[in-house]
Formats: sequence, C-alpha cells, structure tokens
Amino acid sequence: MNAPSSTTGERLVHVPLGDRAYDILIGQGLIGRAGGEIIARLTGRRVAIITDENVGPLYLAQLMDSLQTDGFEAVSLVLPPGEKTKSMDGLAAATDMILAARIERGDAVIALGGGVIGDLAGFAAGIVRRGVRFIQIPTSLLAQVDSSVGGKTGINTRHGKNLLGVFHQPDLVLADTAVLDSLSPREFRAGYAEIAKYGLIDKPYFFHWLEKNWKKVFEGGSERIEAIAISCQAKADVVVEDERETGRRALLNLGHTFGHALEAATGYDSSRLVHGEGVAIGMVLAHQFSARLNLASPDDGQRVAAHLAEVGLPTRMADIEGGLPPTQILMEAIAQDKKVKSGKLTFILTRGIGQSFVADDVPTSEVFSFLEDMR
Repeated sequence: MNAPSSTTGERLVHVPLGDRAYDILIGQGLIGRAGGEIIARLTGRRVAIITDENVGPLYLAQLMDSLQTDGFEAVSLVLPPGEKTKSMDGLAAATDMILAARIERGDAVIALGGGVIGDLAGFAAGIVRRGVRFIQIPTSLLAQVDSSVGGKTGINTRHGKNLLGVFHQPDLVLADTAVLDSLSPREFRAGYAEIAKYGLIDKPYFFHWLEKNWKKVFEGGSERIEAIAISCQAKADVVVEDERETGRRALLNLGHTFGHALEAATGYDSSRLVHGEGVAIGMVLAHQFSARLNLASPDDGQRVAAHLAEVGLPTRMADIEGGLPPTQILMEAIAQDKKVKSGKLTFILTRGIGQSFVADDVPTSEVFSFLEDMR
C-alpha cells in the first residue's frame, strides 16, 4: 500500500505525462527548501506567488526567503480567503499581477494556499501568454490530496462551481505536511473527506485502513504522510489514464455532484459549508442513492456515514446550518454540473465500498424524489 519513500521519511509520487511529467514531494519542511527544488526544474528566474490573507502571514516570508536565496526574483499577491475569491474579479487581479511582473513562459506562477488559491492561480497561469509554468504548494489537506494534483483549474460563476477553467498541469507539487498542524480541526476534517474518497472509489482495503488508523492520520507522523502519499498516487494513476476526464477520471467526482449542488445552495458560504463537508454529505448520498436504485446494500451507506460521522464530518443535508432552498433549486445546480452530457444527468454511483462506477442518464425524477426524501 506504500508509495515510493526516501530515507528521510518523505514520499515522492511521479506523474508520468510525457514532456509534462512532474513530481509530487510529500514531507515536512518543504517550503523552507522550495527554492532548491524549483531551481532544479525551472529555466526562468522570475516567479509570481499567489496566496491569501490566511496563509500569507504564516508562510509567505519563508517561501520568499528560500526563493531569493536561490536567485529568484519573486513578487506576491495576497487575496481574500474563501471560495468567493474564485471569481472573475480574483482572476483579473491575478493575471494583472502576473503580467505586471513580466512573467514569461519559462518563469512560473506559484500557488501558496488551499484549493481556492490553487485553482485560481493555475487558471491564471494557464491563460497568461497561453500558458506559463506553474507550481503548487498546497497548504490544506484537501489541496494536498486532491486539487493540487491533476491539472484542473478554474473559477466559479453564478451558474455554478468551476465552470470556467482549463487543464494546466503543474510542474511540481510540494506538499509540506508540517503546515497541516496550523489548520483548524474543521479544515483538516474537510480534507480528510477527500482521503476517504479514494478508498470508496476502488480501494476498499484503504478505506478499512482508514477506519482503523484515522486518529493517527489526524495526529500526524508517518500515518499522515502515508495517507497523503496513497491518495496522491491514487489520483496520479487516474490522471495518467484519463487526463481530460473523458472516462475513468470522472470517478474522482464521487460525492461531488451532490456536494457541489449543496455548496451552490449555500451561496458558497464557508461558514455554513466548506467543500470537503459537501463532499462528505455527497458521498453518503451517493451510497444511499445507489441503495435506493438497488445497486448496493443499504449497509454500505450506513458504514460510510458512520465513519465520516466518527471523524466529525456532516453526513446529512439536515446537518447544514441555515437550511436549504427547495429541491428544485438543488436540481438546477445539478443540471449545471460539468458531467452533464446532452442534458442527461451523470452520477458516480456504487455497487459497494470501493466499487464506484459512472452512471449515465440517471432519471431526473429519481434524483428529485430521492433528495425530497433526504431533506
């Protein structure tokens, strides 16, 4: 179950995409030596760092020192935190800064932050000069195991989440596990939902391992690094097989169709629901919906809900503070999902723990009735 390791306890996951191949380094203290890792992979010497007001005060100075020590010219942009920064205004601010810094194709944009900053900075890097180099330094657990890997970038619109974006692979991912100690318990739990997802997709043994070892993952140390490395390797394997999400990569969206609709229904208000919490509820709903369609046993949904609840994650729509709009509004958000094809709903369903599959043409009436009953 182990990903490749080094004598220092670090892990390295390689993503073999030909001339766009890159490494994911996982371990403690990587921000402090970021300059050395980047200089080995970059021809240019200018970098533009994009971060937010939560992460910047903690790690920006350390990153700037490392870069400048290794001869980089570095500028930075500090944006407001939260999902609302993934907007046209946020994109305009990011691209303007990158152009003002005269970042060329051989130079790089660095995302220092969680999934919001990674998605926004990656989109900006993908469209400035039709694509400049891009480096991910994810500082949340969710970003380390999911959004920093695979090249998906984008912003939200009033029509839904991540509907504007490009595929733009990073040139390097530095997952410094030491920074996770600064996360709030809620943020860490939200990231853990994405770790559990990899077990539920096609690694039942990993989900079982998490049921036994989740407390050690939360405490840190070797189990945390192990869980992150396994998750990154799982995602890298899928990305290499299906980079543009024309087939198997859609499985990575287990729980996301429901989860994204719930996020949209709360107006992306992180005080009510953060992404990982939406995914947690969505994964439970996916298993329950599968049971309702007689595809899986109800016991599977109960097992998933029990584990996520034990961790401290929400597992029901009723757990979302402030209530939800009518089911029809949720259905409108689902209809905007990127997996919809020719107006037909596509869901990631399951035949059991670790047996997820892509279900095309799910009847709208079945989804509506199910959501009505789950409220």
